[in-house]
Amino acid sequence: MRTVNVRTITENIKEMCIEANHFLSDDMRGALDKSVGAEESPLGVQILEQLQENLDIAGRDMIPICQDTGMAVVFVKVGQDVHIEGGLLADAINEGVRQGYTEGFLRKSVVKDPIYRENTGDNTPAVIHYEIVEGDALDITVAPKGFGSENMSRVFMLKPADGIEGVKEAILTAVRDAGPNACPPMVVGVGIGGTFEKCALLAKKALTRSVNEESPLEYVRELEAEMLLKINKLGIGPGGLGGRITAYAVNIETYPTHIAGLPVAVNICCHVNRHSHRVI
Repeated sequence: MRTVNVRTITENIKEMCIEANHFLSDDMRGALDKSVGAEESPLGVQILEQLQENLDIAGRDMIPICQDTGMAVVFVKVGQDVHIEGGLLADAINEGVRQGYTEGFLRKSVVKDPIYRENTGDNTPAVIHYEIVEGDALDITVAPKGFGSENMSRVFMLKPADGIEGVKEAILTAVRDAGPNACPPMVVGVGIGGTFEKCALLAKKALTRSVNEESPLEYVRELEAEMLLKINKLGIGPGGLGGRITAYAVNIETYPTHIAGLPVAVNICCHVNRHSHRVI
């Protein structure tokens, strides 16, 4: 049994919120740099170079990459041999978000009630997803999610007879309907299987997977490659102003499902696809 004090969790969450909003992860920076050489539209290249410049300024001057610093989504894998002392895990995470967004001068975008819309003033509460795993560590990913892209996400409750062709059409429909609103080039997270809520969680989690990491399933790898090719033939392009690079990657996660269902969720993220990962 290993003991972790909540103060350690709070401090790490605070730092991760600030880090994710100012610095692009290595895989996403690499995808952006690579896309400049792959883009065929002169205007598209110009937009991508402006995005590169924006990232350089953000990192150098500690200015957020985007004015929408997102709603904090936190994935926590809790080792079953970890004992957390000093308070509740959820409270420690939310305190870290509060400190990160307040001390980091990040925009506070969370409202207390979805109808009455009073701002909480500190970007809490976070959306927290827990998973109990083996070991004595806390594996944490903080993924601030802006709502320009979040609003473009979709869930499709397909019939089993729709099969893989139905899945392909659902993905293309979501991206096509999103158009420029998701701030392309985008990363497309897809969840297939489970239930209504499980496929959405899979799609969200897929966005935190490195764009350089391949699925262990052969048919999923082939589907990811095919969908990326088709998406980049839609002509939406950087900034939605036309071009070849509409998406950097399509990340797909799957889960067993019911004999009568084929749930598919598409969770789109903008060109920064912010996430920070640490193990405590």
